[in-house]
Amino acid sequence: MREIKDTQRARVRIGYDGKVHKTFRGPEAKDRFDNEIRVLKYLAERGCEFVPKLVDYDAGTLYMVTTNCGARVEDSISEARTAQLHNSLEKEYGVRHGDPTSRNITYNAQLGRFCIIDFEYAVILESGEGLLQPEDRENNE
Repeated sequence: MREIKDTQRARVRIGYDGKVHKTFRGPEAKDRFDNEIRVLKYLAERGCEFVPKLVDYDAGTLYMVTTNCGARVEDSISEARTAQLHNSLEKEYGVRHGDPTSRNITYNAQLGRFCIIDFEYAVILESGEGLLQPEDRENNE
């Protein structure tokens, strides 16, 4: 497997089959894991095609496997296009991302479109389920 990210909060690797393997760790790892699983399942039920599909997960080890959504485009996408993608997710599928930045946008050549990744802090608007970023929680207290 190829290492993509290894931080205090998560280890992300891409397998030889192209699937993304993510292990949550650090602060609120269980809550972030549970939230990302919940949101990805919700988006799959709603038929959202431009997010990762959940392949497998293990709540005991905070490990999940998803489909690959392509290469990051952080340095080559405008703020306006990034906002448009996140607004589409919210309006069409009822999910507010929680970290709507370009680092969470990829381009999937097979789909021929931009995709959104990393739903640890997303909120399902219909139910209100989700997590706020730590700095947003402080502002709401």
